[in-house]
Amino acid sequence: MTSLTTRQFGLWDSPISATSLAEQLRLGAAYFDSDGQTLVWLEGRSGRGVLSAKSDLREARRELTGDLSVRAEVGYGGGDFTVQGGWVYFAVQRTGRLYRRPLTAGPAVAITPPVGQASSPVVSPDGRWVVYVHHENGVDRLAIVDATGKGWPQILESGRDFYMQPRFSPDGRSVAWIAWDHPNMPWDGTQLYVAPLATDHPGPPGLGVTQRIAGGADVAIFQPEFSPDGRTLLYISDETGWGRIAAYDLASGQQRWLTPEAVEYGQPAWLQDMRSFAVTGDGAIVALRSDRGFHRVERIDPASGETTRIDALAAYTEVAHIAAAPGLDRIVLTGSGPTQSPRVVLHELTDGATHVIARSSGETIAQRAVANCEAVSWNSAGGEQAHGLFYPPTSDRFTGSGKPPLLVHIHGGPTSQARAGWKADVQFFATRGYAVLLVNHRGGTGYGREFMLKLRGNWGVVDVEDAVSGARHLIDSGKVDGDRTVIMGGSAGGFTVLETMCQHPEAFTAGVCLYGVADQFHLAAETHKFELHYLDTLLGPLPEASQVYRERSPVFHAERIKRPMAVFQGADDKVVPQAQSDSIVEALRRNGTPHLYHIYEGEGHGWRKRETIEHFYNAVDGFLRKHVIFT
Repeated sequence: MTSLTTRQFGLWDSPISATSLAEQLRLGAAYFDSDGQTLVWLEGRSGRGVLSAKSDLREARRELTGDLSVRAEVGYGGGDFTVQGGWVYFAVQRTGRLYRRPLTAGPAVAITPPVGQASSPVVSPDGRWVVYVHHENGVDRLAIVDATGKGWPQILESGRDFYMQPRFSPDGRSVAWIAWDHPNMPWDGTQLYVAPLATDHPGPPGLGVTQRIAGGADVAIFQPEFSPDGRTLLYISDETGWGRIAAYDLASGQQRWLTPEAVEYGQPAWLQDMRSFAVTGDGAIVALRSDRGFHRVERIDPASGETTRIDALAAYTEVAHIAAAPGLDRIVLTGSGPTQSPRVVLHELTDGATHVIARSSGETIAQRAVANCEAVSWNSAGGEQAHGLFYPPTSDRFTGSGKPPLLVHIHGGPTSQARAGWKADVQFFATRGYAVLLVNHRGGTGYGREFMLKLRGNWGVVDVEDAVSGARHLIDSGKVDGDRTVIMGGSAGGFTVLETMCQHPEAFTAGVCLYGVADQFHLAAETHKFELHYLDTLLGPLPEASQVYRERSPVFHAERIKRPMAVFQGADDKVVPQAQSDSIVEALRRNGTPHLYHIYEGEGHGWRKRETIEHFYNAVDGFLRKHVIFT
């Protein structure tokens, strides 16, 4: 056995470089064509979305989209493409248009005009029509267009602030969808609708009498799916306090629960066309169960509710997307684990065979050389419990003496959850000798609706308390060095970084903020439509809550920040505009607080370009060496 070299924590040579992170593929959704054999999946390559296909497990992948960059841009994105009848239908970045092209030879052809933005296309079973979510000038709707693009799109449904997850029934005679209105976010309250298609007139079908199936102002519904026989509508509802899978009999109007209480299957719908379960050809359900940050893939019998864990997929503890093959007993998922980089995986439910279709990296690093994680919980303010995932410093070459520095990472959202999948940023630091804590603070998801509601009116309070108490928990347990601690986060997590550095200026040695919210008034006035009223629940409506907005705006209290700060911002960010970071950095300059500021041209709310990713990780590493490791 090779002996380990002793070197100071934070200075280990790592197998994960900034360059390797910049070059890693991002794997998106994967779908089967209607033949149940051909697979199409999305890859992200330095800011471009590329569709690839495979018709046989024995053949090589082939690219489908050439110079067209595939990316839907309604809200935060998602719902980029679908596959049906030998054709792929996809949204093209920056144009807002839907295209289609054959899976064999042939050009891509636009089927919608360059007006607004399109997302979440679904094709009717007969291949004639495409229903999709459309956004233009602040108005969202469901639209329908001829699948060949020969006719002008028509409005199918409108009048609500938001729409997502349209679905055709198996016979093509009905459509289901989710809708909601401001000030709700999709995890606060949504409604599920179904309506017959009216075909008694020329041109695209319209809708008949619309029926609300489930949901309300305080009940969130997620992902409708028809059963193969079309008699049942399946969906996830948090009506009883947990995201449970329900089955609604369309003839009798009776709903029954397929999963038990106090078990979470839902997730916050930050993107279009997110999926937590798939319905197989025989009507079985394959679903993602969330347990303290870990996904578990299960097969559920819709008749009895009997649940069986799929052990062959146990390595994939975070699944970003799952889909079933039409008419067959097979699924495809995009998943990863703490020590397993993302893959597109095909699984045969009949014989248990599993095939890796695509990899996000070369997978040349031994799993023992990267950090695994464990779920942790601790008592925070008021004796309430917070949760997280803890990654110890890990190397197959180095060890340290004493205790390691701690990096506390705050997820974005803030209504979200850090899950136990492959975290390239975590591994970048853990393999250099940092201990890393991913905080799942109160108000996040994955622990039931009551836990999520704890953030209402308390953003900048409970998240800050849980970040500070999480660090203190690890310090008191002797796992980390209390004199070398970092708090880091992006977007909403960046706000928590700034607010923590203001409220508890001595709690952390340094802070790293990515496009964080610094001025709540500015955010309320300038953010995009999707989050336009998000602050109504997180802080309160204006003008009544103006004092709260001022108290929770770090820019008004930045003189309290004494420890070094690194701030990173995309110049084209429409969610948290550059003015937010400019304002906090100007305050740091006035106060003489040590800081680093980088603005990345051509980047928005997150990094996509190879050169940005590489520069960012090298800059953070250098900043922490100077202000934490060598402090």
